[in-house]
Amino acid sequence: MTSSNPRRVAFDILMRIEKEHSYADILLDRELSTGTLAGPDRGLLTELVYGVLRRQGTLDFIIDRFSRQKVNKLERAVLVLLRLGLYQAFFLDRVPVSAAVNETVNLAKALAPRAAGFVNAVLRSADRGREAITYPDRQKEPAAFLATRYSHPAWLAERWLAQLGSAEAERLAETMAAPPPLTIRVNTLRISRETLAARLVAEGGTVSPTRYSPDGLHLAAAGSLAQLPSFREGLFMIQDESSQLAARFLSPPPGAAVLDLCAAPGGKATHLAQLMENRGSVTACDAGERKLRFIRENAERLGVAIITTLPLDASGPLEKLEDRRYERVLVDAPCSGLGVIRRHPEGKWWRSPTDLPRLAAMQEKILVNAAERVAPGGTLLYAVCSPDREENEAVVDDFLSQRHDFVLEDLRELFPAWGELFTERGCFRSWPHRHGMDGFFAARLKKSSV
Repeated sequence: MTSSNPRRVAFDILMRIEKEHSYADILLDRELSTGTLAGPDRGLLTELVYGVLRRQGTLDFIIDRFSRQKVNKLERAVLVLLRLGLYQAFFLDRVPVSAAVNETVNLAKALAPRAAGFVNAVLRSADRGREAITYPDRQKEPAAFLATRYSHPAWLAERWLAQLGSAEAERLAETMAAPPPLTIRVNTLRISRETLAARLVAEGGTVSPTRYSPDGLHLAAAGSLAQLPSFREGLFMIQDESSQLAARFLSPPPGAAVLDLCAAPGGKATHLAQLMENRGSVTACDAGERKLRFIRENAERLGVAIITTLPLDASGPLEKLEDRRYERVLVDAPCSGLGVIRRHPEGKWWRSPTDLPRLAAMQEKILVNAAERVAPGGTLLYAVCSPDREENEAVVDDFLSQRHDFVLEDLRELFPAWGELFTERGCFRSWPHRHGMDGFFAARLKKSSV
């Protein structure tokens, strides 16, 4: 993949994502740490990859408008080339249209020579006809309008409309098509939020406190975060504000025995240990040694000493835990990821509505397994990075219909300062367009003491 041409590298990464369902952040990190790109070319590469993924639906709509061959008939390499060229021509102000077209055609000559003339014709035709592009009618076809104008799958736009109504669904669609904030969690075992903020400014960053989490900072950093001295010294963890709040809602006291069943890469597990003042125990479980290694590496960097990792698939029997019971149990269940598609825009093109019932069934299975490990009088927090009700209240209600020894606690009563974040039933649900954080859900369940 290594090349000195950022557009060529972007093409290679986008092709791998198309073919392999690889994650953009992993491929970009690998390239930026080992490749030859330097200076502005590194930023251009990131912009091209994430920009094309975020705007793929709109780009494909434009291609269909100006190409004699429709998107679903195009060779994959030609389609990726067209997306790259159109993204630069329509969404990157700092790249002249002529440069966007010429650079893409040159790529086509090297990568798909028989299609170079076709690529050139579509790009130039789209540029000439950009003012004549019309999107579906906002009132008559609201889902199609949101899907094409803001680049989301139509089925997802339909769910947003059903859950939020037309005006708010459009605000969400617009927000979900934009880059997310970079948010970090201060490691208060080693430094205060105020002191770290000053330190990051000295290291060249621009910093502001998060709105809800007392442990969070929004950061615009100069260069790679991993190269900052404050990162290497374990003074912070990259973690969205919504994820930070989950540990707060579980609120483990110092000295507690805590179980985190789906713990990788360790953001919540290390935050729980932080809230516990590094006293007690956190058993962090996940499937696969690679995931557990991430947890241990993060714990070591942050100076967290109370985490023990255990290879465990939470959807199956939890026999490796033997007969242990825990005062606090966290289930951050595998989910659709519909609340984090700003960060992982490739994911929205991989999902379909048929995934949600399957995922909900797995989430409920994990929740039922986790319930067996909650001590009498203990607390279980169910969390997913999706605001969709099928993965939220529906899972919790099915669980409660089976386990009458658990009750749903009202977070409005427990955490009144965050009242605007809670539903009418006292669950946590965040929306990117309302709260400036990822879409997230959490429900706190209390087990009877007898």
